[in-house]
Amino acid sequence: MIDPIFLLEAVINGILLGGVLALLALGLNLIFGVIDIVWIAYVDLVALCMYAVYFLVTLYGWPLPLAGVASIGVGALLGLAVHQLIITPILASPPINQLLATGGLLFFVQSCATLLWSTDHRSVRVTLPTIEVGGIFISFTRLIAFALSILAMIGLYFFLTRTYTGTAIRAVSQDREAIALMGARPQRLYLVTSAVGGAMAGIAGALLIIQYAVHPYFGGAFGPLTFMVCVLGGLGNMVGAFFAAFIMAQIISVGGVLVSTEMGYVIAFVVFIVLMFVRPGGIFARRA
Repeated sequence: MIDPIFLLEAVINGILLGGVLALLALGLNLIFGVIDIVWIAYVDLVALCMYAVYFLVTLYGWPLPLAGVASIGVGALLGLAVHQLIITPILASPPINQLLATGGLLFFVQSCATLLWSTDHRSVRVTLPTIEVGGIFISFTRLIAFALSILAMIGLYFFLTRTYTGTAIRAVSQDREAIALMGARPQRLYLVTSAVGGAMAGIAGALLIIQYAVHPYFGGAFGPLTFMVCVLGGLGNMVGAFFAAFIMAQIISVGGVLVSTEMGYVIAFVVFIVLMFVRPGGIFARRA
């Protein structure tokens, strides 16, 4: 029999995990919704931002908050570079070519990271207390990461809804032909979207490095999970991705307590496959 305290603690941990997953999914979904290309290597770009924070803190002695801000800049620059060097030349290509190109970037990033930094696991140690409430233990580090994730998502929401550029980005995601007729430049909006999506990756990298160790194949742990959340919520559906992230995080966390950590992920993937048969467009997709 599972102790109710352990179960409640798992639910809380699932909520904290969901915040970071939602941040990853929203960045990827933003790019897909506007440019209509899934960046398979998105979480590997997050890993590069994690490396940036690690080296700035451990080698150059930067304060962690300043290194986190630098990570946002690194992510934005990576987003711009990927768009200019890889995405722009293949915008008119068939979807399979686009997937192969971003998949090739994934292996390129992993290989370069292995060559430069080996396969060692590196992490930034943050000494913060663990909060105990009624026998439930909550990591203060994860709590801070969750709060900053929510703030970042609120900031993205206001950017997309309260600024001219954000409104144009939402418009181009709905009708690319019409937005061009209204005087906006889709190519410029694509660049801005890639930079914003990259900045979201930088924020995620700064928040993940204080919770997990980074290594060249870090994308293999969170990449499939992020893509699964995006598909489950409906590709391009920001609200759907947000709620799907918390649903999958709860399945993983609670399943890990009820069965085992490994089985928690297995159960999540099984649920994902079943739901794809029931709702191929995602559980939050609009019915025709």
